[in-house]
Amino acid sequence: MPSTSLKERLAKLDWRAIEQDLDQQGNAIIPALLDQQECAELCGHYPQHERFRSHVLMARHGFGRGEYKYFRYPLPSRVSELREELYQYLAPQANRWNEQMNLPITYPARHADFITRCHAAGQQRPTPLLLQYGPGDYNCLHQDLYGEHVFPLQVAILLSQPGEDFRGGELVLTEQRPRMQSRAQVVPLNRGDAVILAVNQRPMPSVRGFHRVTLRHGVSVLHSGTRHTLGVIFHDAQ
Repeated sequence: MPSTSLKERLAKLDWRAIEQDLDQQGNAIIPALLDQQECAELCGHYPQHERFRSHVLMARHGFGRGEYKYFRYPLPSRVSELREELYQYLAPQANRWNEQMNLPITYPARHADFITRCHAAGQQRPTPLLLQYGPGDYNCLHQDLYGEHVFPLQVAILLSQPGEDFRGGELVLTEQRPRMQSRAQVVPLNRGDAVILAVNQRPMPSVRGFHRVTLRHGVSVLHSGTRHTLGVIFHDAQ
């Protein structure tokens, strides 16, 4: 069993450094947020069909190759805890970004209050998901936008170990900057590592204040093995 609770682990993180990484590159890594046992338990949900509301085969929709499943409510306790505990640290960052981008939207301190806002607008379907990739699978560059109410940050946690469970399958991020060519970044992760990333746009300093840059993320082709990822998205879907 892990020696500390998730709440304790998050409280010990250097959130100032995380905020600086998000401001500078639109993503930030949290090493070893989950231990090996927690990763295995989350992977073990994948065959349990009753836990999920939807099963998506990417090739059918032109999303790439591979598959993923959206959890149904009630979420597994670990998934729910991750969603609620991470949100409270990310909401101040999201509010600051919106202020810098001159967006009038503010986010409440508690995730439950934000979900109430989503549900009142008809966004009532949970969005946390498990993704599974096999040899030859990949995920095209995309954004996880599900309705009018969008929380601007999300978290992905790698549940498999590169070099042992799979090869290839790197997380790839792109950033489209105004009047400039797009920038690509490969994010190195180990099992249990989490990466916080921008869902859609983030502010970038300019001579006139801030301008908006658009981000997308995807997964490169898996060469061998099986790769599982937990996606923690904070807004619900229509």
